[in-house]
Amino acid sequence: MSLSPTQSSDTSSRRRRPAEHTQDPSLEHDPQTGYNHEKIHDPGQQCNSADTCTPATHPSVCPALCTKKCMSAHTCSSHNVCEESWEEIQSKRTITAENEVEANKLVNNYRFGFRKWKSHVTERPFKDRSEVVKELYSELNIIKPHSSPGHLITFGNVAYVFLFGWWVSLTYFLVGMLMFITIAGAPYAKLCWKLSCYFLWPFGKSIHELGNTLRRCCEQAPDCECNIDWVEDNSPVLLPSPTEVPVPEMQGRPLRTPFWRRFSTYVWLGLGYPPLAVIHSVACFFSWILIFTIPVSKMNARTLAVILLLPPEDVSVSSCSQRKHQAYETRALLCCYHAVNWYYYKYTVDGINVFAVNLLPLVIVAIVIGYIDRENQYASSDVKFAIAIGSIIPLSYYIGMGIASISAQSNFAVGAVVNATFGSITELTFYITALLRGHQAANPCLQEVVKAALTGTLLGCILFIPGICMIIGGLRHSEQRFNSRSTGVSSALLFISVGGVFAPTLFSKAYGNLVCDACTNSTGGNSTSNSSGPFVCHNCHYDLNNGTLFHSHVEPLVYTVSALLPVAYIIGLIFTLKTHSHIYNIHVGEGQATCHHGAVVHWSRWRSLVILIMATVLTSACADLSTEHIQPILNQPNVSQYFIGVTVLAMVPEIPEIVNGIQFALQNNISLSLEVGSCIAVQVCMLQIPILVLFNAFYDVGFVLLFSDLHLWASIFSVIVVNYIFMDGKSDYFQGTALVVVYLILLALYYFAPSPAGC
Repeated sequence: MSLSPTQSSDTSSRRRRPAEHTQDPSLEHDPQTGYNHEKIHDPGQQCNSADTCTPATHPSVCPALCTKKCMSAHTCSSHNVCEESWEEIQSKRTITAENEVEANKLVNNYRFGFRKWKSHVTERPFKDRSEVVKELYSELNIIKPHSSPGHLITFGNVAYVFLFGWWVSLTYFLVGMLMFITIAGAPYAKLCWKLSCYFLWPFGKSIHELGNTLRRCCEQAPDCECNIDWVEDNSPVLLPSPTEVPVPEMQGRPLRTPFWRRFSTYVWLGLGYPPLAVIHSVACFFSWILIFTIPVSKMNARTLAVILLLPPEDVSVSSCSQRKHQAYETRALLCCYHAVNWYYYKYTVDGINVFAVNLLPLVIVAIVIGYIDRENQYASSDVKFAIAIGSIIPLSYYIGMGIASISAQSNFAVGAVVNATFGSITELTFYITALLRGHQAANPCLQEVVKAALTGTLLGCILFIPGICMIIGGLRHSEQRFNSRSTGVSSALLFISVGGVFAPTLFSKAYGNLVCDACTNSTGGNSTSNSSGPFVCHNCHYDLNNGTLFHSHVEPLVYTVSALLPVAYIIGLIFTLKTHSHIYNIHVGEGQATCHHGAVVHWSRWRSLVILIMATVLTSACADLSTEHIQPILNQPNVSQYFIGVTVLAMVPEIPEIVNGIQFALQNNISLSLEVGSCIAVQVCMLQIPILVLFNAFYDVGFVLLFSDLHLWASIFSVIVVNYIFMDGKSDYFQGTALVVVYLILLALYYFAPSPAGC
């Protein structure tokens, strides 16, 4: 099943990839994205270690690497095809995926104008995942083969004692004293004291639910300790806790009082359980927020929901390193070995990364304190602005997940419309709300902030995102290659975009009148004196409002450019997706995407659409709050308003894209990492700016497509630098460092630049 117009005549031929293109085995099992589903297969000849060549089943391609070795024995059927470079051979790749939806999503990553998405949009079978992933999603009730106690003494486990263990253990001890005083709750007092010792150091211990036979033994011999000799467990694999086998009750023995008919149960639920519920809830919340301590959160949640609601005589605390002789008469409820797991940064909840899930409450906090505390009695404007800006991060992630889900489950036309409509919704929402608020308050500074944010997004996507991806990818892989021809298409569109956006600015500087507020000559006289000496002028700018230059020349040019840029965007879509899609040469391998027709998607199309709409509405509310409380930030005397626009306002909404690009680079797929930044930069110039111009044409908010000199030359210089870096089709950490250094130099220029005139 192929999802692109170009098909390979034989997908069975495979060529071993060179060392720089091999995937790291640690990336083969990704709980967030699954296995690495993209493999590069060269359809040419195969060169073995003995310097001999074996003709492949694809007769029309002869790779340059084997030309010298094979030309005497084999000839190419087409001379033009033989002249393909090694980079072009490497660019031809086959995508393998476990189901059709994932295959469509992976193909969309290579389509121009589509957002590049790393996460899975479908659920993967749990049995297909690695042991590391299974441990992330386990319920902490699996007993592992025992190991020496020294292996449990780790930094994370010791940190648990100081962060959580001591006060949870102390709470259990005090609750046990309270239950012991009530006399009726004495059995629960013993349970609390056992759990007090357990939670002080739970590692290497387990909590079991006793079976019928063992319980009957304890009831018949109440004076014994009921400890059965420990024996070694020689089981070599991880085993889930066995299910208790029901044993018929012996006749003539008094039956136990049901749990919910005991007086002690209600004493426990009224006095002992509530304080422990509060303690476990607090520990569960903070350990979940820290992410890497999610095992501690699971341990507290399972204790609160299961263990504390069992009869006290059915709960047994023992060592995980050994198992009882009657192993099948107990059921493991809780067994934790490590309090910290560094792989939890990949943990997902319903397809959403745990970082985005944890940041989602910021949206509620921002809306509540922003629209209720109007007088800033409980939070200052600075705090409200920081929370509102931070809440845009998870909303951007949810918008991206919704776009990827709809695109993966729809045809190309629907996917293109969704990407063009919602792909820039986060940034456009902020820009439009800022322009509206600035127009209502007669504050021209917000218009300059919007222009700075547009330029900052452009600079960040051109320099910072590719640079940081090259650095991180280069540190893991010595050298990475990408399709220089496909990157050249994006570079050409960047030139067109920047040239079109800044054309009105260059035109105004060429034909506008330079007006200065105050001019003095070298002798100290003002501009009205008849002195012929040199003048020193301040606050000079091009006056476009006087005369007919702006209305008759500049404004029509702005509308013309705003109409041509979307046309260029559409032509780019047609070129890369229809007429010249062979540049990318992406197809799905036969038999790979058809083996799982019953794929379960995280979000259906309707659910994705609802979430998109809700996230867009919430983004509008958060953007409105951020623009409402931005003025105290802009009034900072030591920070230029340009700097705030090009950093905070420009790059915060792009954080999910930066994360996606870094993940692609780590998986040795630098091509997609570079396309992440290029796609956003092209959308800024060819879609976002024309939409803002169109909005201003229908509702005049004072937005004029004229940028300052700093924006102009910084953008042009950035495009030239990044095109020079991309010429050879290779990347390493040095080239990435060069891009990041240039970006930081430009940020320094903005930091020390004076604020815009009138602000």
